[in-house]
Amino acid sequence: MIARVARLHFQPNSTAGALRAAGGWLIALIGFSLLATRIASGLTALDGPLADAVAGGAMAAAATALGAVPLLVMRRISSGMQGMLLGFGAGVMLAASVFSLLIPAFSAAQVQGASSTDAALLVAAGLALGAGLLLAMDRMLPHTHAPDGSKSATAVWLFVFAIAVHNIPEGLAIGVASGTASSGNAVATGISLQNVPEGLIVAIALATAGYSRLLAFAVAALSGLIEPIAAVAGSLMVTVSSALLPWGLAGAAGAMLFVVSHEIIPESHRKGHETLATSGLMIGFVAMMLMDTLLA
Repeated sequence: MIARVARLHFQPNSTAGALRAAGGWLIALIGFSLLATRIASGLTALDGPLADAVAGGAMAAAATALGAVPLLVMRRISSGMQGMLLGFGAGVMLAASVFSLLIPAFSAAQVQGASSTDAALLVAAGLALGAGLLLAMDRMLPHTHAPDGSKSATAVWLFVFAIAVHNIPEGLAIGVASGTASSGNAVATGISLQNVPEGLIVAIALATAGYSRLLAFAVAALSGLIEPIAAVAGSLMVTVSSALLPWGLAGAAGAMLFVVSHEIIPESHRKGHETLATSGLMIGFVAMMLMDTLLA
């Protein structure tokens, strides 16, 4: 995988070449993020929701970096603790999908004149569409659900790539929810909480594969940069047309539910700590449910 990345970017067929190629993409990503932020600040009519989307996406990205910090000071994090942290993240995302996305999507559809039946059908269709898009992305993009026992460089980097790709629906959820005062703060805060264990897991995967702790921390931190970009895109989408708001909320919920079921829960159970993982999920769900109520 590393050699392939290097060749595709006309770099030497080595780890150093792949890192230079990745560095180029990082510069482009940061530049795009800064450009998106500058454009958002120039659109005065859209300043409120966009500002919230950028702030929420930046908070989520910072939370990913924060989650990787323990790797710099701790010698080892048990597999049981990893499973519990992943379960906590799954619980947060489940509660955010229900209380901060699906229920507001139903309410938004009714505000726009839909009957209860029509609103329910719209939300169901939006949820299916969001999950379907993530399924298509999962099939088309090369990745692995978790590094295998050999801790090969290919498996680990594909795992990191999968995490980065699946940050897209989280960022979109932040951006879409920024258009609704009742759920915007809750979604951004909830996803940020979920990103803390996610950043730690990415850093651990790289460290156990033999990479330095500093590089593992840096890659984990950078994997969250896609979230503010996706948040801006989501905010722009629903701000351009208010009719897209219930579709956007439901679609983001569907994408997040797909990630929880397809990636996070299986990974939390992978090493045989189902009880700890389930306990973490319940704690995360309750914490997000309470937070959604307090921040509403």
